[in-house]
Amino acid sequence: MATNRYWVVSLPVQNSASSLWSRLQESISKNSFDTPLYRFSTPDLRVGTLDSLLALSDDLVKSNNFIEGVSHKIRRQIEELERVSGVESGGLTVNGVPVDSYLTRFVWDEAKYPTMSPLREIVDNIHVQVARIEDDLKVRVAEYNNVRSQLNAINRKQSGSLAVRDLSNLVKPEDIITSEHLVTLLAVVPKYSQKDWLSNYETLTTYVVPRSSKKLYEDNEYALYTVTLFLRVADNFRTSARERGFQIRDFEHSSEAQESRKKELEKLMQDQERLKSILLQWSYNSYGEVFSSWMHFCAVRVFVESILRYGLPPSFLAALLAPSLKSEKKVRSILESLCDTTHRQCVLEIRR
Repeated sequence: MATNRYWVVSLPVQNSASSLWSRLQESISKNSFDTPLYRFSTPDLRVGTLDSLLALSDDLVKSNNFIEGVSHKIRRQIEELERVSGVESGGLTVNGVPVDSYLTRFVWDEAKYPTMSPLREIVDNIHVQVARIEDDLKVRVAEYNNVRSQLNAINRKQSGSLAVRDLSNLVKPEDIITSEHLVTLLAVVPKYSQKDWLSNYETLTTYVVPRSSKKLYEDNEYALYTVTLFLRVADNFRTSARERGFQIRDFEHSSEAQESRKKELEKLMQDQERLKSILLQWSYNSYGEVFSSWMHFCAVRVFVESILRYGLPPSFLAALLAPSLKSEKKVRSILESLCDTTHRQCVLEIRR
């Protein structure tokens, strides 16, 4: 059963936990049979003082929002990376176990979070671990996005309009004349102005070689023309062309520079694939770690809230439910019917 919305609830135990569990199972099966129900294991944690519990309770909601936010942030990063990579996800896991299975069979990790530690220490440790992962995520995503931005900039130059794109793939060495006295310029001409260009380019300044303009390429907006003239009037030609709405692009044909740009592009593409693969694998692992931390945090929160609601000694039943939207009111009614008038059930929502 795969879902992304769960409730962790606690109910006060009046007589025995097994009897309450049976009543809950029976009520759910009769009145909301489409709602999966599981026991949620909470360990015997150190209670401390009532003041410490009240102080901790004030911080639990903020910390929960932070940890949940990091979990969702990593999940969204995974979804984006899988989309751009064309990878079909086999499902997120925690220590190799599908997330739903881990959640419905949650067991407290005593080695990682000793139950004899103060509650504040456990909560702070979880917060620090998740904050460290979030910081690591920011660094890795920034590194990956930096390479993507460089590639996008190159691609824009290669696929953009003639006004901005790289011209090295469009201009051949034989298109350019460069000598002691002559120079070939490249003019970007609006498509609707091509007749104007061909009629007037020879008169934009003196010493323009007649009939020297040749169209090399055309896109949806512009056409690229060459024009050959004396080097000493090149600046005058640029000024006159600009006044007529023609753009003269700076260009110097260099096979070495073209080869260098090609190698740079290949390296960036390799770096992008490498960083994307590393980030995706890291995100898979980190999502499991954050989700596990979040579930331990929820167990602490249920424990603290239950004691503050139901009193000492700890005597409550924790359960995990996955109600559909249409069953939510019915499930809340069932939970309320199992509590006496002096208590209100504790409900924590988990959207994984």
